[in-house]
Amino acid sequence: MASAIIHIAVAKEINKELHMNEKELFLGTIAPDISKQIGEKKTKSHFLTNKDNDYPNLDDFLDKYQNNLTNPFIMGYYIHLFTDYLWFKYFMPEISNSNDYIKLLSGDTLKCSKIDISKIIYNDYSNLNISIIEEYNLDLSLFYEDIKIPDIKFDEIPLDKLQIIVDKMGIIIENSKKGYTYSFNIDNIKQFITNCNNIIGTDIKMRLK
Repeated sequence: MASAIIHIAVAKEINKELHMNEKELFLGTIAPDISKQIGEKKTKSHFLTNKDNDYPNLDDFLDKYQNNLTNPFIMGYYIHLFTDYLWFKYFMPEISNSNDYIKLLSGDTLKCSKIDISKIIYNDYSNLNISIIEEYNLDLSLFYEDIKIPDIKFDEIPLDKLQIIVDKMGIIIENSKKGYTYSFNIDNIKQFITNCNNIIGTDIKMRLK
């Protein structure tokens, strides 16, 4: 999945047209990843219905929450799922379309295990976070304050535990660093965020008519 910082950057770009409460939108944007922090599989939180891939089932989400998309938290959640869909469907195949190799920035391919591929990708996340934060001028004050729990009905994650993922994000930001990346760089990510903004933004405009 795309990193939390990438999700937030996508949400901010889309919100230039939506003009929703930014902190509530960002909270929804990171909310699906609470599943990992509370020891649960992401099947339910990410609306995964196909055991053969990691594509969120956007139709299932919309069947349940389409009428609540004007709520910033719900909208942020939808943006997260749609971004993950685009990440796994289009971005990741450019880097690795199997479980035993990853394409490096040099153009070479490196044979390695699925676990090692994940380590390389998460290393790139850490080393790009600061660049993304600076590039998109992200206001991350949300992650250093107590949050207001959304007053909505939502079945896929425990809303009363959202502070856990917020506190975790604060730690991730503090531990971010500028460093060498192996499989993708800021230019790749900027293009991905632009693509997400175009595709998801167009979809949202249609749904909010």
